[in-house]
Amino acid sequence: MTARDQHKWSPVLRPIVRQMMSKLYLTAGALLIASAAIIATAAEIPLDQRTSAYPGMSRETRAMQDDDTANPATLWVLDGETLWGTKAGAVNKACADCHAEGSMKGVAARYPALRGGKVFDLEQRINLCHTGQQKAAAPFPFESRELLALTAFIGRQSRGEPIAIDETKLEPAIEMGRKIFFERQGQLSLACAQCHNDNWDRQLAGSPVGQAHPTGYPIYRLEWQSLGSLQRRLRNCMVGMRAEPYALGSPEFVALEAFLMYRARKMKIETPAVRP
Repeated sequence: MTARDQHKWSPVLRPIVRQMMSKLYLTAGALLIASAAIIATAAEIPLDQRTSAYPGMSRETRAMQDDDTANPATLWVLDGETLWGTKAGAVNKACADCHAEGSMKGVAARYPALRGGKVFDLEQRINLCHTGQQKAAAPFPFESRELLALTAFIGRQSRGEPIAIDETKLEPAIEMGRKIFFERQGQLSLACAQCHNDNWDRQLAGSPVGQAHPTGYPIYRLEWQSLGSLQRRLRNCMVGMRAEPYALGSPEFVALEAFLMYRARKMKIETPAVRP
């Protein structure tokens, strides 16, 4: 209300209106400050309350994940094992020619990682070896069966290992990912944190929301009837928010991966997990 508007009121009502408007402005300001405080302080789930999506799944889905002979992702793991021992590229070398048996244990728990001044996730690191060491003509496409198979094979060897990325070296990427996680995006003006920090104990369309810890990727998702990477899942979320998703392999997605792995620090790897 402007000063000109207030002149429309009688001299008796004018002081009352001014007082009411003053209280309204103060209340609105307090609400804005409170909202900002909520956004700032709703940052982290307490460490002792963190949990993977596994406990919230149905008994049948948990049984499928627990039994490698019933877990559909095992097919990709076996394909990855075959690729690991297959000679490829201009130099005709296999991954197994350089990496001793058992040397991949714990590797998936340490990615994303910094190499040569750039942050790589595990898929990108596999492709770096594929084109750099094996001298392959082209990297594996994101979400290709070959790349998912090798990622699942390496990830399977870290099952039960605690997530332990290098927080010091990855600090800029982690902070970039944190910003994306808390930023409202898309036509629905939603942030990742609104679902996965503030409402993780609730349900959406009959399914648990979950805390979004990346403990089991690549995962076999029953909705997909296929194996998929963490970045595929992130793209799904962004599309659901009516936001423009980042490109697969983009710095933004890798940074978000780094933040999510930091957020899940010390939690155990479940790869390859099964989810609804």
